[in-house]
Amino acid sequence: MVGTTIFSERIPVNRQQVNDAVTLLRRRLCGGLNQPLEQLSLLPEAEVNRKHLHDLLTQTIVNAYNNSALLLGPRGCGKSLVLERVLADLQSTYPERFSIVRLCGLLHADENCALKEIARQLCMENDLSYSKAASFSENLQFFTAMLKECALSDKALVFILEEFDLFAQRPKQCLLYNLLDAMQSSTSQIAVVGISARLDADQLLEKRVRSRFSHRKFLFLPPSVEDAIRLLQDVLTLPTDMNFQHQQYAAAFNMHTKNLLEKESLKSLISKFTDVDLSPQSVLDLGFRALCGINRDSGFLTVANFKKACHLHRPKPKLETLKGLSVLELYLLVVMNRLEGQNREVYNFNTIFFEYEKLCGLHTTCDRYSRQVCQRAFEHLLERELIDYAERFTTIEYTPVKMLISNQELKDGLYANSLCPTILHQWFAHENFK
Repeated sequence: MVGTTIFSERIPVNRQQVNDAVTLLRRRLCGGLNQPLEQLSLLPEAEVNRKHLHDLLTQTIVNAYNNSALLLGPRGCGKSLVLERVLADLQSTYPERFSIVRLCGLLHADENCALKEIARQLCMENDLSYSKAASFSENLQFFTAMLKECALSDKALVFILEEFDLFAQRPKQCLLYNLLDAMQSSTSQIAVVGISARLDADQLLEKRVRSRFSHRKFLFLPPSVEDAIRLLQDVLTLPTDMNFQHQQYAAAFNMHTKNLLEKESLKSLISKFTDVDLSPQSVLDLGFRALCGINRDSGFLTVANFKKACHLHRPKPKLETLKGLSVLELYLLVVMNRLEGQNREVYNFNTIFFEYEKLCGLHTTCDRYSRQVCQRAFEHLLERELIDYAERFTTIEYTPVKMLISNQELKDGLYANSLCPTILHQWFAHENFK
């Protein structure tokens, strides 16, 4: 057993307490039974969209108002989470008043396939026999009849169209037309909800389809860095009630995590992490990986856990490749980088070797190799896919090539490679270095 100091108080910690806490938090992050992910608090903008969407679908179910809407925003920003929470709430409130039909633009590639899937789901929902051999017109007639039957029994149909933009990119958009056209009839009670990562998804609709769309759009934006930190604190907080037996350790863990997330070093780390992907799901993945690396003896998260989590979440294969290159291969890459700095988009081995010989002649260096050795290193860079052919010629010496790594990636690789000589840093940093 070890201990840690929280506000000058020694808190005993043992491995069993840590294991129980990690298990609970990992289940929460993975949507386990203790506290499913759907029970986490939503971001303010997502909560507003949830309320509006809930009201919209309630009007369809209770008052038979046909509605259509689009949930738009980057991937991982909570569109599906909000929709599933609304549907779960409505199913608990109106269990027998509506049915859900789900389609996906990636799975249902054409109108015939989509209509068959609608017929299959409606048959399953209403305990009817489904025929795989039914034609497009037969499925369409069945779909129309089911709309009337559901409306007569005061039962709504909610259509969920994931990857909505893929449905909108089809030539005639028959499926969308039939769904939205059915909304215009008084003998139907339906709602159509589309989900798309394209903000211009509604602009892809044909004129006849767009005129039947209600133009209700709910925009989901990525959270701010402050929201990301608040989300991390929310998911990494242990319960302090009687449901969790290690209450003293839970209180200490929560206080330690709160103080940790307020550190400027960790805020800066999370800010850099979210510069690439600010979606809530990405932030939750970061918390999960940091939790997996917790020291089971101390029982508390550290900045090092989050640094390792960032590295594991976004590995840099090119950097790892650069770390393993020979000195000559680094020389050739720096020479190519200098040539690009001279506004030369493509170059061949002869040009690279000439520039390399010129620089070696201007400076005293022991890293001077023959043309044959340089050509072998050049071919190795091609095999590593750090450079590639711009065009295809018969001889390698005259074939134009281009770099496949950025200036920043090469800079990081030079500092990460333990064999890199000082003169090479100077060649890289000063394009006009003579």
